[in-house]
Amino acid sequence: MYIKFKAALLMVPFLATACAIPPEMRREVINEGDVPVVLSSEPTRNRTPLTAKLECYGDRLYAHGDGNTSIAVGNIRDYTGKASDLEGLLITQGGALMAYTALGNMTPGLTIYERFDTSVADAELNYLSKRQLGDGRMHEAPDAQGGNSERVPWKPYYGGSVLQSDYYIVGGITEVNYNIQSGGAELFVDQVGGKGRIFTMNVGIDLRIVGTQTLKVYDTVSIQKQVSGYEVEASVFRFFDSDLWDVNAGAKNQEPLQLAVRMAIEEAVLDLVQTVTGVSEGDCQPSVPLVEADEYVGGKGDKVGKSPVAPAGAVPTAAPAEGELGAKGDSDV
Repeated sequence: MYIKFKAALLMVPFLATACAIPPEMRREVINEGDVPVVLSSEPTRNRTPLTAKLECYGDRLYAHGDGNTSIAVGNIRDYTGKASDLEGLLITQGGALMAYTALGNMTPGLTIYERFDTSVADAELNYLSKRQLGDGRMHEAPDAQGGNSERVPWKPYYGGSVLQSDYYIVGGITEVNYNIQSGGAELFVDQVGGKGRIFTMNVGIDLRIVGTQTLKVYDTVSIQKQVSGYEVEASVFRFFDSDLWDVNAGAKNQEPLQLAVRMAIEEAVLDLVQTVTGVSEGDCQPSVPLVEADEYVGGKGDKVGKSPVAPAGAVPTAAPAEGELGAKGDSDV
């Protein structure tokens, strides 16, 4: 019996870590002469449970129009100010990049314009204006007096190559609330036992969609996402005859914090795009159910108090009349 008990203790680490097994790993020599490195999974598309919903909405949006609604993204900053001495900034600084990816999943239902980092385009337009930019071919261009054209190695520029956007999305990551709820239990008898802990935190974002020509804010949205995790541990620390046994095993799992930020941004972007296009998400669903169907109160197409505005392609350069774009409080289309 004693031997069986000791054998059972040896199995504790393997049983406790069964749910924390990493992907299959192997050691490979990548470059001749290098030491082997550990490799696991291959690079894959960074999809979230909401990616399928965004793609579905993009198809639905394209079916209702021609994809000419043009949207850009401004700066989506981290306003939480949360930082660690060991890890640095705790919240991703790439909120705008995540928003662009969310919009990209809706193409060809809409058109995306770059406004977040235009440094390369600005440099080339500057070269173009100075007649320094070419493409390796000769071009016809008027001479300095505006008379007959001449063949030149630089590309002539007459302006108007940069197209305007209809709307842009801007905002920030505004909340990180630690330990919204936590709990656990611990039991040890003669220094043999275990413990477990669960905890929940959340992140929040605030975004808005703005008319590029009028600077009118058409809609705002605040989205929060809870992040949960758990930790379990089993340990033995005691003497068996003349042997001292010190066995520890455990597992720890937490929903990725930055994934929660990405999903909140995806949900917010989907909400805002529906407002300006007038097309609801319909029956588009996440690839992984996030809540029970009877708990999901009101899809974005059923928002109360917010109506979609006119199609983006019809936005004039002058400020439109309020009645042309729909007022808050009208029913959804």
